[in-house]
Amino acid sequence: MDQKKYKNSTPRIIIIQKIYNSLMNPETQLDYPKNQYKKFIKDVVSGTLERSELIEETIYKHIGTDIDLKKTDKLLKIILFAAIFELMFKHNNPKKVIISEYLLASEYFLEKVQIGYLNAILDKISKVLRKDE
Repeated sequence: MDQKKYKNSTPRIIIIQKIYNSLMNPETQLDYPKNQYKKFIKDVVSGTLERSELIEETIYKHIGTDIDLKKTDKLLKIILFAAIFELMFKHNNPKKVIISEYLLASEYFLEKVQIGYLNAILDKISKVLRKDE
């Protein structure tokens, strides 16, 4: 599959890009072009931005000793927040799918060591948020 086409077509990559754009350009209105996952993308982007304080509290409550969000790379933090939003509020998506999709998407934005760190953090927090899976 053509990497450029793939990059623009996965919902998680679009989610990461939209959140980043919103944080870098707060005055810009987010637009959501026609996409089969438009509703899902819009839900996750707006939900992540609206509930960022709750997500941050959840991170510090369950894994505060493993991460310092003030020193964390902005893109890593965006990916982490979006994935945790899905783990908390999108129960129709299995946790393994959420984690693997964000790890795959993160390959476009992060270094290998950061991806490993992201995997460890998501694995640890998913066990707390989704005990039943």
